[in-house]
Amino acid sequence: MTGHVAGIFRHPVKGFTPEPLTAVDLAPGRGFPGDRIYAVENGPCGFDPAGPAFIPKQKFTVLAALPRVAAVRTRYHDATGDLEATAPSAPDFFGRLSEPAGRDAFAAWLAQVLGDEAPGPLRVIAATEAWRFTDHPLGQVSIINLASIADLSARMGVELDPLRFRANLYVDGWPPWAELDWTGRRLMLGWGEAEVFKPIVRCAATEVNPTTAQKDAEVPKALFDAFGHMNCGVYVRMTQAGRIGLGDACTTPQLEPAALG
Repeated sequence: MTGHVAGIFRHPVKGFTPEPLTAVDLAPGRGFPGDRIYAVENGPCGFDPAGPAFIPKQKFTVLAALPRVAAVRTRYHDATGDLEATAPSAPDFFGRLSEPAGRDAFAAWLAQVLGDEAPGPLRVIAATEAWRFTDHPLGQVSIINLASIADLSARMGVELDPLRFRANLYVDGWPPWAELDWTGRRLMLGWGEAEVFKPIVRCAATEVNPTTAQKDAEVPKALFDAFGHMNCGVYVRMTQAGRIGLGDACTTPQLEPAALG
């Protein structure tokens, strides 16, 4: 069965507003363009731009620890490096994240918005070259199967917004939960090819409603109760460069001939 790309999103600042795209160019060994290229550390995290290394998400202002982050709305401008941000009961922010002064200004603005919930000190850090502040050091592209979210919603008796899962690609047309069995198998994504790396283990961030910024659904618990694990979605690594656009086909991986035997 072939699915299709129903949504493409980037998250320029880790933990903040998803931004929709109509198409994206992906390549082996490269990060998802414009995705998680900045992060806000909540206290010193030890990031070294000269030798970037994976840092757990708990070191940053993310939804798992700070649901109020979902109340901040951001928009990033690639051409200039400027960021717009709004939050309830706060003045609007506009600054250039591509420059140290702009990053300092956003950290100061965010500290006022989050208050004592984020002890900090807050500091905006920038990725270098192909580095991305992903939740897994080898998680190049994250994919959510919309049929899996629909099934989980039915089991929980609530309608889960797929954006809770903060994926790069959302695919419609795959059988529910089939993607969890594809580790090590290859699939075509638009005009590119990718290998499924691993399922994504879900944390408390998915409990936060992206519209209300409130925790209102125990997603990890529901996954464990239903399936004995907390996996939803998969990470893939590109093996062949290509453009992926809305509506493009995403093939279901076929078993190797030996496996069919």
